[in-house]
Amino acid sequence: MAPTALVTRPAAQAGPWVERLRAAGFTAQALPLLAIEPVAEPSVLRAAWQSLDGCALAMFVSPNAVQGFFAARPPLAPWPPALRAAAVGPGTVQALVAAGVPAARCIAPSEPPFDSGQLWALLHDEPWSGRQVLIVRGDGGRDEFAQALRGAGAAVRFVQAYARARPHWSAGESALAARALQAPGAFAWLLSSAEAVGHLPALLPGADWSRACAIASHPRIAEAARRLGFGRVIDAAPTMQAIVDALRALDGAA
Repeated sequence: MAPTALVTRPAAQAGPWVERLRAAGFTAQALPLLAIEPVAEPSVLRAAWQSLDGCALAMFVSPNAVQGFFAARPPLAPWPPALRAAAVGPGTVQALVAAGVPAARCIAPSEPPFDSGQLWALLHDEPWSGRQVLIVRGDGGRDEFAQALRGAGAAVRFVQAYARARPHWSAGESALAARALQAPGAFAWLLSSAEAVGHLPALLPGADWSRACAIASHPRIAEAARRLGFGRVIDAAPTMQAIVDALRALDGAA
């Protein structure tokens, strides 16, 4: 029997993943390891909307960046028809399309690894000198993509669309985590953020991870899981099919 999949994405994204995994025949539960909070001053986001006409590209680091940015959209403000929206993965593209950005204006890697290096490989041959780029993100983060753009002569601005924080688990979520620690072979932790992995020591102090299994959506996340002590770490792309395949492989190995 396949292990119960613990979907550790932020709550807004965890629910749809749980539903799709259940529809595929797996047992799945949401156990967010990252909380997403709104920014304190949305006027900055509204000002960023007003600047879009002058941009050659708007890059969104995650679905949360899309949701936070579009939540601050001024009434009747259109997405500029010539503006491209960049993303590092399919989940962010789906969020952009759901928010009203035409799919034809979205650019993102089509194959893993879904990261900023792969995105830059799609864009680096373009003439960036003097062009304006807006990067929509959370509170800080890795900026290799911005550095590459600046090295090519682009003018890059950041805008914060959300804040990340350690979640406050409900009693039910705490009980679920305790069950996963007590029966590690019956659960698989789906990890989609290295920062979220870093919250586990505070959420579950003193936990023994040596018999726990993680499915990590990026090598950097897999490395964080191994450092924490997960006894088994499986690399899988952040797509539903890749996660389903990984869970089926665990079922076959049981």
